[in-house]
Formats: sequence, C-alpha cells, structure tokens
Amino acid sequence: MSNNLLSFAGWYILPNLATGWIQSIYYGIAIRAGDPKPQPGSPKFIRDQRMIHIAVILAYLLYTVYEADWQIRRAGDFYQALGVSPDVDDKALQSRFRRLTVLHHPDKVARSDERPAAEAYFLHLKQARDTLIDPVKRFAYDSLGPEMLECKHCITIRDYLDFGAKSIYPYYVGGGLFMILLYFLGHAQWGPYWRFLAFASLAVLELHTITRSTFPAITERLLNPVFVAVTVHPPYLPFQLLTLARKVVIILFIALNQLGPLIQPRRNAIAQQGADAAQQQQLHHLELLAKATDQEATRLLGLDLAPFAADEQAMNMVKGGLKEWLVQNTIRGDPEVRNAVGRVIERRRAGVPAGARGA
Repeated sequence: MSNNLLSFAGWYILPNLATGWIQSIYYGIAIRAGDPKPQPGSPKFIRDQRMIHIAVILAYLLYTVYEADWQIRRAGDFYQALGVSPDVDDKALQSRFRRLTVLHHPDKVARSDERPAAEAYFLHLKQARDTLIDPVKRFAYDSLGPEMLECKHCITIRDYLDFGAKSIYPYYVGGGLFMILLYFLGHAQWGPYWRFLAFASLAVLELHTITRSTFPAITERLLNPVFVAVTVHPPYLPFQLLTLARKVVIILFIALNQLGPLIQPRRNAIAQQGADAAQQQQLHHLELLAKATDQEATRLLGLDLAPFAADEQAMNMVKGGLKEWLVQNTIRGDPEVRNAVGRVIERRRAGVPAGARGA
C-alpha cells in the first residue's frame, strides 16, 4: 500500500522537478555561452517547458510499466519455483519435484539454524507441486494466482469461479463508481471516452481470462513468444497478465491527468488556427463574389447605355437623370439623411419672426 502511495505521489512530484532540471541542462547545452537564455514566462520558455514536461511524463510512464513488470517477476510463481514451463505435463512435473526433493529436503541440512528456512522452502515446493498436479487447482492458479489458496472450501472449477468473481466484483464496481464521481466533479474531463473504454476492456479481459482453461490469445501468441525469443523474461501466466494490465490502466489514468492540461492548449491553438483559416477563406470568397457582382453590374449598365453612346447630349441627359434618381431615392430617402436635414431646418427657423421670407 505504501509503495502505491509513493508511486502515486511520484507522478505529481518527480515529473515537475525533472522538467526544471532537464530544461536548465538543455539550455546550457543548446545555447552558446554569452547568448541570452529564454526568460521564464516568455513564449519560447513556456513552449520548451511544455514539450520537455510531456517527454518526461512519457518516459516516467514507461518506467512505471517496467517497474510493475519487475515486481511481478520478483514475486515469481509455482512454475518458476519448480523450474518447469507452464505447459508441463504431470509426468515431467513429478520427475522435477523428485529431483528437487533430493536437493532441498530438510534432512539434507546439517546445520540446525538453517533447517527452518529449508523446511519453509521445501513446503513451498510441495505446495507448488500439489497445486499444479491437480487439474482443478492448476486452472484456478493460472487464472487467479496465489489468491486461490485462500479458498479453503473450493473443490470444483465452479467454486473457484465464484470465488474469483466475488474477489474482482468490488474492484470494478467501486472503480467504476469512483471514475463516474471524478468525471462529474471535473477531475477527469480530458479523455473520458478512452478512460471508460480502457476500464471496460480490462473488465472484459479479466472476465474472459478467469473463465477459460486456456491462456489468452494475446499472451499465447504475442507476449510470451516475443519475450521468450528476445529476452530472458519468463512466460506470463494469465493472472500475471491481469495484474500487469490493472497497474497499466491505473498508470495510464494518472498519465492522462498529467498530459491533458499540457496537450489541451496545443489542441486549442490548432483549433483556433483552423477557425482563422476558415474565416479568411470565407472573406476571400466574399471578396471574389463582390468583384464578380460589380463586373456584372458594370456590364449590364454598359448594355443599357449602348443606344445613347453616339449622342452626347442624350448621354448627358441620361447621366443627369440617373444622378437625380440616386439623390432622390438613395440619399434623400435614407432615414438618417432625412432626420439630419430636418434638424438643420429646425435650427435655421429657430428665432425667425413669423411671416419672414424663407421661414
């Protein structure tokens, strides 16, 4: 529990501290001596800080996944204790246990102070053999892990399935309600779709794993062949895969809380750039439309004036008529123009005797 709390606190402390150190080192290497460094609060400083912070969080994410895998390997399993593969048959299992009995039986220990440790180790080997030699217990161990030993009344596969369902029921019900509560409180607003999808996928994976007698396809066809061929990593058992998947999902949720505020400004800036580009495109379209309308109006006016082009006097009369029409219908017909003219006339009439000329 304390390790989980320390890991949770580390997500909110270590990336922030490491970002400041790495940014200082980066400026010390990338900027030549004598050149000014970006000041805190400047656009370049904020941009570099955000990119370094994202890189640190991703690196810490990979480290925590590796740490979770290392803890699973350090805990070991019954197959590793006996030195056999997960697909071992009963005959090879019994033969291997007899060889280990010859090597590690407590009667082989001469010193009395080493006997308790030898007896504990031999009992562990015997428990591993007794569990894996029984098909029902072996199925339960592969699916549930060492927790299946706590079920003293379990005899059949159905008993172990009921025990496993009861053990994971509080985790998913409580975790789902907690996620919904965080969402409505505003603490999980970034990436809620991916959070719930990952949580639901984990629940489906665990339900599928604990109800099947075979290993999950992702373990049997991808993870174990790659790890065995490329590294010295022992094969994953189903319960170990589920343990790692749980920790990875929790780590991803914490990483999303850290990455969300850092990625959101960038997304907002991209969205704003897209909106500005769309607005500029619309303005350009309106400008082209206005030019086309003006050209069409000029063309139509030229067609209407074509019969008067040879008669200068008639052309002047047409222009004068158009001018008068524009003045009467456009300028004087405007409400603001009429109001302005009315105010001017009122000021001129103010203080003029009744009957005076011009009144």
